[in-house]
Amino acid sequence: MELFLHYSLIPSVSEGRGGWRREEKGTLASRVVSLIHRPLDFVGTFRNRWSYGVAFGATANKVMFLFSEGYQPLQVPQWAQAFVLLIGGIEVGLSHFPFFACLSSEFRLVSSILGFSYSLIWFAVTILHITQCPHGQFVGKYETVMFYWPSLLCLAFLLGRFLYMFVKSLRVHLGWELQMEEKPFLEAHQAEHVKQLLRKCPLQEREKSWFQTRIYEWDPYFQFPSRMIGTTVLAFICLYLFIVIEFCMFVYVRDELDVFEGELESYVASMNQTGTLTPVLLQVKELINVTKGVWVVTILPASLTCVSYLFHILACYRKQMKRLWAGDKHFLPLKFHNPSSSESVVAIARYSGWQIAYILWGYLIIHVMQSLCGLVIMYSLVLPVIHSQALEMLRGLGIGILTISIVLGLMVLQVWIAASFFLQPKMGTADKQKPLALNNRRAFHNFNYFLFFYNVLLGLGACLSRLLISCILGTWLIARIDRTILQSGCERADMGFSAWIGMLYVDHYHTNPVLVSFCHILITGHRERRLQQAIKYWYLNQSAGPRTSVRSRTRWLLLQTLINNPGLVTLRKSRPGHGSQDFTQILLICTDSL
Repeated sequence: MELFLHYSLIPSVSEGRGGWRREEKGTLASRVVSLIHRPLDFVGTFRNRWSYGVAFGATANKVMFLFSEGYQPLQVPQWAQAFVLLIGGIEVGLSHFPFFACLSSEFRLVSSILGFSYSLIWFAVTILHITQCPHGQFVGKYETVMFYWPSLLCLAFLLGRFLYMFVKSLRVHLGWELQMEEKPFLEAHQAEHVKQLLRKCPLQEREKSWFQTRIYEWDPYFQFPSRMIGTTVLAFICLYLFIVIEFCMFVYVRDELDVFEGELESYVASMNQTGTLTPVLLQVKELINVTKGVWVVTILPASLTCVSYLFHILACYRKQMKRLWAGDKHFLPLKFHNPSSSESVVAIARYSGWQIAYILWGYLIIHVMQSLCGLVIMYSLVLPVIHSQALEMLRGLGIGILTISIVLGLMVLQVWIAASFFLQPKMGTADKQKPLALNNRRAFHNFNYFLFFYNVLLGLGACLSRLLISCILGTWLIARIDRTILQSGCERADMGFSAWIGMLYVDHYHTNPVLVSFCHILITGHRERRLQQAIKYWYLNQSAGPRTSVRSRTRWLLLQTLINNPGLVTLRKSRPGHGSQDFTQILLICTDSL
């Protein structure tokens, strides 16, 4: 697979070099060469979103190799590893770039043939790799199938997509079906969103279901850009592969621990269970068994937590984008109300990769944290019952609960005393609470003095609880890139959260439906005014009588046709010696200015 990855750069680089050559317009070769001219617009692209997402999903195995730093095309010193990883990332991107180039090209017939062929080659090579090496040393049977079936599924989807593109473009080419319209400047859902803003709000909102109220409500006037869809699909597949890799490592460690347990048992048997280290060794063996069981059990809740985070991030993206469209920035820290433009541009390039890395590392950290919590539960509740120590366990648990209850009760009692004796009465019957005005000042000063020394000891427990809660919440939310885990005032130190905010601002400035609709109105009005002016001059030419030649009238109509259909300019043939080449260049400049 690594060797084929190197050879797959040949068609990618050849297309890239050929994309800059000027060929005769309208020929088949020029269409093949022009594929590379179509950029991958992941900011304002709302069509073929799932195709782009599946194309990203086909790269999941290579992304995991990069993540584990196992793919290094060059052997260099340790200090230059960053450059090697950069080269490896560029190589993986180039090897899969034909998928995206063929999906985004306007020459649907040629791009569908090339995309189908390239996908078929990758599909065949992956099948060949699975059939030659179906098993592995960790999981055993069908280990390679477990790793590569998501990529196979994505490649099969791309094969079907390119086949559909070929059939549809062939029908258009043969005249059996009308040609699809070019990508509009204003998307339909953006226009509907603006129309919804201009409508009057209903007097009574329709009743929502429990799912819409508590979990998610679908909005027909909002669509996620292709970047978010691709990031989510790739994150799901990479998370699955990461879990499989983690399980393989667990199997390897478990086998080593089984060997170690066997040595411990043989040592205890040789000592006839009378050695001084026998109780310690038995406890170590019990710890190993409990840890293995807890680790396996917590795989499911840790994976479900990260999966829920992926869906929740999409919901937060939609909610925060709508708030930005409405001009509401109160949900952002004050330091992010006016972010740097350059940092925002870099942030949108970083977001997708960082989101995937945060999810993977977050899963591992959450898994470790949940395993530690499971060990605490096992040693505090389960193992005492197994060892016939349930009464001691219940006695200790009761004492602990009673101590915490007394501490919390004293804290609540302080609040009740302050509200009952040390605050002046309400000024009005409609007030929800008493005013912040002291009453019984002498009693309050005595209350404050005598509780001072107790609150010092209470503050120690509060400090430890603060540390414990911060650790739990920090590790639990480490995969959430849409919110910072740092305290207020230190948000800029959270690079992931900064990337999220910068990405939101770039999308807000470039896909705001109101702004896009305003620009669409300006462009449409400008074109209509130019068309009316051209029609007026054409009528003047008609009234000029016999002085207007047929050739001039034809060229004038040709000019208007090409202005109204800019896509025909690049397909127009240039004949040397007739001046049409200069005329085409002038038309290209005019259409670019429009």
